[in-house]
Amino acid sequence: MPLPVSSEAADEECRVRCEIPDVIRSDLVQIGGIPGLKTRLPSPERIGEISATHHALSDPVRVSILHLLAIQPLCVCVIRECIGISGSKLSYHLNILKENGLITADQQGNWIIYRITAKGGIFAEEPVRM
Repeated sequence: MPLPVSSEAADEECRVRCEIPDVIRSDLVQIGGIPGLKTRLPSPERIGEISATHHALSDPVRVSILHLLAIQPLCVCVIRECIGISGSKLSYHLNILKENGLITADQQGNWIIYRITAKGGIFAEEPVRM
């Protein structure tokens, strides 16, 4: 909910700081001017989370890993074979995905099995079924 601001004060703030087209000004005044608009932004913490997720998804290798795990849980050796990168590079990418809650890892005996999370599934396309 926007902070209560008189339309005169919001209109004056818009005039003082910058030239705003009338079509924008009228809507802006209705939500409490610039202060009202600012109250509608997510918290700095939430913006940080969103930014970190987008960073995690900014690499084609990580997006490929998500898509593989959307098909089924996999161990490192299968992911490495599909992606074609070294184990150390794969470990780096898997850690970024884990840190951002896009995948999980479970120890099963000598194996670590990676799975996509519900959050990760949002960003992976539906796998093609043959």
